Amino acid sequence: MRDVQALLGIPRTVVTALIAAGVIAPRRGARHAYRFSFQDVVLLRTAQSLRESRIPTRHITRSLKRLQGLASESGGRPPTGLRVTAVGGDVTVHDRHGRWHVESGQFVLDLDPAHTEHTKDVVRQGAKVVDLRQPPAEDSAAWFERAAGLEHGDPEAAEQAYERAVMAAPDYLDAWLNLGCMLCDQGRFGDAIARYRMALEHLPDQPLLHFNLGVALEDAGALREALDSYHACIDLAPDFADAHYNAARLHEELGDPHRAIRHYNQYRKLEPVE
Repeated sequence: MRDVQALLGIPRTVVTALIAAGVIAPRRGARHAYRFSFQDVVLLRTAQSLRESRIPTRHITRSLKRLQGLASESGGRPPTGLRVTAVGGDVTVHDRHGRWHVESGQFVLDLDPAHTEHTKDVVRQGAKVVDLRQPPAEDSAAWFERAAGLEHGDPEAAEQAYERAVMAAPDYLDAWLNLGCMLCDQGRFGDAIARYRMALEHLPDQPLLHFNLGVALEDAGALREALDSYHACIDLAPDFADAHYNAARLHEELGDPHRAIRHYNQYRKLEPVE
């Protein structure tokens, strides 16, 4: 135990928590001293790196335990064979499929600066200055990832990057959705409405676009137009529970209680109260 603590700088409380949870299972040697395997040390190093990212010990223990369970169920790689890192307050894994949250299983954008930043951002090619931070004009996915990484720090640059993404690929649903949501978050409902309507010219059968357009119209005070958008969403996706709920609210607010009840009932069927 003392050797491991000295090697990794990990507190005894973290080591014992992982042992108690069964994440590591060191053997007992002479005088009942713990004998840690190489795999144990790798897991402890991972735990310590997560702790240094201010992930609580109980969260670290739960996440590594879950990873072990998933590996045993699927016959996949154990936690020692995966890249486990902290993103914000969450534990994520990076494997051949991408980066995903351990707790929820949801995939997230891989915006690791070690993989996205260049040692030199600007180079000169002949008389032309090339900004290596800018993806090629036709690379919509790269513009999308750039935009997503800029949303919180530089929303103006993020907006421009989303615009570049949809210019390169007008049917890029996620780029249109993120752009519209970002504009709504800024209170720019008119701009969001315009972008959603542009998106629907290319993707008329996407219920999420109709739904988000309805939300933006509602926030802008255009209730009847918003209701039309919710109904368009429902026509394309009759099981879209939130669209039924929003439509019910607006029917009620606009003085049509019978249609409101119909949509409330449909919402309750799709989202039963436990």
